[in-house]
Amino acid sequence: MTSDSRTDHSDSARHDSQSSITAGDAEAAFARYARTRNPQLRDRLVLAHTSLVRYLAGKFMSRGEPLEDLIQVGTVGLINAVERYEPGRGLKFTTFATPTIVGEIQRYFRDKCWRVKVPRRLKDLNVASQRAKSTLSGTLGRPPTVAEVAKEIGATEEETLEAMELGNAYDPTSLDAQVGDTDAVSLGDTLGAEDPGLEAILSRAEIERALDSLDERDREVIKGLYFDELSQARVAERLNLSQMHISRLHKRAIVQLQRRMRADLDEDSAAERERENVRELIS
Repeated sequence: MTSDSRTDHSDSARHDSQSSITAGDAEAAFARYARTRNPQLRDRLVLAHTSLVRYLAGKFMSRGEPLEDLIQVGTVGLINAVERYEPGRGLKFTTFATPTIVGEIQRYFRDKCWRVKVPRRLKDLNVASQRAKSTLSGTLGRPPTVAEVAKEIGATEEETLEAMELGNAYDPTSLDAQVGDTDAVSLGDTLGAEDPGLEAILSRAEIERALDSLDERDREVIKGLYFDELSQARVAERLNLSQMHISRLHKRAIVQLQRRMRADLDEDSAAERERENVRELIS
């Protein structure tokens, strides 16, 4: 290499590390980076497009994560875009970089922010269903039904309903959360304790006797949910009722079953005590 060429190369490197990049010379800078892969020039290209990252990160502010965290994640996508951009293809860098930056932020929400481990497919369906609900609400002028959302995202109603319900797993309420206007009561304090007496109720025959005490429709709801392992949506379809109606029938049937099974347990306990008394008299 001649002295003049070394000087030119040195001047170019110094120019890449010191001068700022404006929108007008960004394409020329990208072309120069494609030839030289100069790390200082790459850093300047990244800095020159941080406003794009901030703009795109701002679109996710409603999800409750700090903006600065989203900007950091989006910047990783920006760096990847700078590394992969090919100016000779004729595509503007902002057009090329936007999907990469948005994708990086979406992966952050999908993989890092769920408090409960959820299968990847259901995470993707949850995101798709939320987007479809927003779009359909604007188009229809009302909240869409589960069937309409399912059709929009190309999933079954059962999958869609499950994915929509999984939104609660994104950021579930802590058991230490305050309930009411006082700090003295937490959500965990309001949860009922397991009834030790119910541990004795394990016999399928006892359960079937309790089921016989229900009316036919309540019995079909319980059998569909617990014996056939169907979702509420499927049971509602089977019985030609709304899912809300199925939910009410389910709660009512559970209360009735608990009462009947406790009564049977009390009768069995009384009978056992009677047998003990008889054995003591005989002995």
